[in-house]
Amino acid sequence: MKLIVGLGNPGKEYENTRHNVGFDVIDKYTQNKNITSTKTKFDGVYYEEIINNEKIIFLKPQKYMNLSGEVVKKYVDYFKINIQDILIIHDDLDQEIGKIKLKQNSSSGGHNGIKNIELHLNTKQYKRLKIGISNNKSIDTKDFVLGKFNKKDRELIDNSINICLNIIDDFFILDFDKLMNKYN
Repeated sequence: MKLIVGLGNPGKEYENTRHNVGFDVIDKYTQNKNITSTKTKFDGVYYEEIINNEKIIFLKPQKYMNLSGEVVKKYVDYFKINIQDILIIHDDLDQEIGKIKLKQNSSSGGHNGIKNIELHLNTKQYKRLKIGISNNKSIDTKDFVLGKFNKKDRELIDNSINICLNIIDDFFILDFDKLMNKYN
């Protein structure tokens, strides 16, 4: 069983913000694969699907970003998911807009959602798919990540999200080192 987690903040006011690209990837993937049956449990909205004869859970935590780990931990415990079978999808301020990077066992880079996941899972061994949202040092970081994309940046992010759909498909069949070599 695998757990694919898209990070974001719940609520209409956060839709299409930089911090919600993880939610955007989950939404686009499930729409493209016609996975429509959502469930709720443990402060999360999730989809279950069998892909390549394996149960996959796509999760969007419904607590704010800095509490994402509380939700992820509940799913890991309840569904008995191996840490190595978790992929967390999130925004990254330190990468240029739209750049994609796969990582595992790396620092949070100051990302509060990742910090909280590390805290609750007590490890950094899970896998991550980071999507660059760039950074604007002239704007407070909180305001920047909660801001919406302009048209040009939205196009770049949408292109990246389309690549992320292929990465997710390959995550189910490739060794993670091969996956990183293919996409990084």
